[in-house]
Amino acid sequence: MTKVQKLAGLLLMLDADNAARIMKNLEEHELEAVSSEMANLTLSQELQKEILYDFSGVALQAATAISGGVDRVKNLLEKSVGLFRASDIICRVTPLRAPVAAMQQIVEMDARHIFNLLRHEQLQTIALVVSYLSPEKASELMSLIRPELREQVIERLATLAPTSIEVLENVAESLHRKFGGNRTRALNQTGGVKAAAQVLNALPKNQSESILSSLKERNSELGEAISRKMFTFEDLERLDSRILQKIMQAVDIRSLAVALKTANEKLKSTMLSCLSKRAAENVREEISFMGPLKLSEIDAAQIQIIDAVKQLESDGEIDLGELRQGTRR
Repeated sequence: MTKVQKLAGLLLMLDADNAARIMKNLEEHELEAVSSEMANLTLSQELQKEILYDFSGVALQAATAISGGVDRVKNLLEKSVGLFRASDIICRVTPLRAPVAAMQQIVEMDARHIFNLLRHEQLQTIALVVSYLSPEKASELMSLIRPELREQVIERLATLAPTSIEVLENVAESLHRKFGGNRTRALNQTGGVKAAAQVLNALPKNQSESILSSLKERNSELGEAISRKMFTFEDLERLDSRILQKIMQAVDIRSLAVALKTANEKLKSTMLSCLSKRAAENVREEISFMGPLKLSEIDAAQIQIIDAVKQLESDGEIDLGELRQGTRR
């Protein structure tokens, strides 16, 4: 086992409070690396003994195998760094795609070969495979699909629900047989609105806008959800100060304070630096006096600001072209 894996194993064996104390002392990149290992570890008694041999002084409390998992890691992260930062880390370190042999071979093919493999498959199957691809390769594949089918694939991708292991096995085996190979193991899949937004972000702007426009006509609620994920509140940190100043003028102080309630300090500083000193102090004061807020309230305030950004772009007041290009390639 690597040092990171051994530390991850030790944290899983400790009680949540003691593990959280250790995790508080880790740097961001170390925390992500350890969390990723914890989410995938299953410790046999032999491995526990090996870890405890290296970390002498820790009492072996578990009599049976200890399993990691996302829920366990999320609980420890929430205790050490808080709810919102924990959720952010979990989103980054939790695998979106299962490391399954047959699917991995498909993922490693170039986009045109994947297209030839899927060209006669059902839309649901195409969406399932797209959910395993990087946004860049997914965008290459989407550019090869007939224009009238693209928005349907994006819609299926955004609404892709957990599928039974048996069905996933059949899909993987069927695709696997088309380019040769042996029986694959079970899969688990991840699609969702975020995955659909990442694919659209990676497409050329004219194609992504066309797909999104058609999708909104057929399913406005889903189209809006995908659209919001294509420009996130955190993306504001990357905007030019002149653009941020225009955005700040379109947002009231209360909404800004609510939206920034759980934001990281860098984003807060970036946004408040575009206000007058007096206004920035008012926002910070408003935040400090706020009691606990529901996540839905914070999300609503952030969406309000995102909508203001999109309206300014639509009116020609600002241009987000460079930011979008940066997220694409």
